[in-house]
Amino acid sequence: MKIKKIIAFVLIFGIIGINISPVYSIEQQKQAKKAAKVKVSKTDYINLKWWQGFEDEYLNEYIIKAVENNYDLKISAEKVEQARQNVKIQFASELPSLTVGAMPGVGKMPMSTEATWNFMIPIIASYEIDIFLKNHDKTKSAKKLYEVSQLGEQAAYLSIASAVGATYYNIVKTDKLIELQENIVKDRKQIVALMKLRNEEGITSTSDLVQAEKAYVLSETDLKELQKVRDNLLTSLAVLIGDSPENIKSYKRISYDNIKIKKSVPDVIPTEIITSRPDYKAAEKMIEKAGIDVRVAKKEFLPSFNIAGLIGLLTMTGMSGMGWENALAGAGINGLLPVLTGGKRIAYLKIQKSKYIEMLNEYQKTNITAIKEVNDALSDLKYNTQKYEKNMTALEKEKTDYNLAKIKYDEGVISKLDLIQKNEVLLSTQKLAVAENMNTYINQISLYKAIAAANL
Repeated sequence: MKIKKIIAFVLIFGIIGINISPVYSIEQQKQAKKAAKVKVSKTDYINLKWWQGFEDEYLNEYIIKAVENNYDLKISAEKVEQARQNVKIQFASELPSLTVGAMPGVGKMPMSTEATWNFMIPIIASYEIDIFLKNHDKTKSAKKLYEVSQLGEQAAYLSIASAVGATYYNIVKTDKLIELQENIVKDRKQIVALMKLRNEEGITSTSDLVQAEKAYVLSETDLKELQKVRDNLLTSLAVLIGDSPENIKSYKRISYDNIKIKKSVPDVIPTEIITSRPDYKAAEKMIEKAGIDVRVAKKEFLPSFNIAGLIGLLTMTGMSGMGWENALAGAGINGLLPVLTGGKRIAYLKIQKSKYIEMLNEYQKTNITAIKEVNDALSDLKYNTQKYEKNMTALEKEKTDYNLAKIKYDEGVISKLDLIQKNEVLLSTQKLAVAENMNTYINQISLYKAIAAANL
């Protein structure tokens, strides 16, 4: 009797001790668990050192706030966690399962006229022997999705950091443009006042006066538009750093005149640099996943083998009857091979093969798109740098022209009206130079994003 008990318990509970994954050694499992505990610093995703190269404490502060508080990044983190848990769920299919229950009830036995109380404690163990590693391949497929979600999170960090930097420098640019536009408004106001006097004296026509008044009104309109743009940019920055738009008036930033750092423009960027982009890596992972899914679909044509065991203690006399003589026990193994499934397995295999081809095309598309984005960003940076240099040359000439006009004004050769009009031209030229200069900073950020902050 003791030997029978031992055999029954070994059959049922020994299932739990089966080596569930022949691919993993114990040491490999320990290393995998250790690696899972290592947390990647989120600032590594954005290459914080590159941003610090601008030597702007306010910019660095906003970048860090975005990393910590941006809601899109928090959503991305949750998606990564969901993918990680999905791996655990799939891995559970590689493990044995054990179910324990309690079944109290009342029943009537044959040849008896009385109902009797009974109580049963069933313990059920089962395990699918993964001979063909189908379940293991499914786990590998889930892991690929987890890796893709991590790369998606990295791409989100690069995107948010780039958006913060571009928005910040657009605010700095708009601050300076507003300052220059305010001076233009002052000049045009003076021009209107002087032309009114000249009109009263018959020196200036009414038509010229109306044109001057119209230019003054338009300059005020341009100023209002710039102020609106700045408010919108500040609100966008608030959203990016996870702050309330009510606080935008307190946002600090560097003055345009205090910007000193300008990064060098690379002459050429090797095509291989796109391999560091998260979307490129994700496309590779999706091809690997699609290949695994095709393999799983093929294994659906193979039989499955399951071990199952049951032990239950049934008593009709209360807990005192919980002995081996009242036990139900059994264990066995079965092999199942689907024969007729209406073409479902064939269709599933064809779908997975089609997805594999789709992922190959997605990879090629990602490849050429990445190269295009890098080339476009580098081209924009080069051309805008050249435009800025041309505008600076024009600005220097305008400054020289204005200084000469000032000398003429001091000598009484030209009127104050002529001098103010020269100053307005100088301010307009300066606005163009400011815009192109700040655009080069924004182009640098676009290049940073295009090459995923690699080797910067």
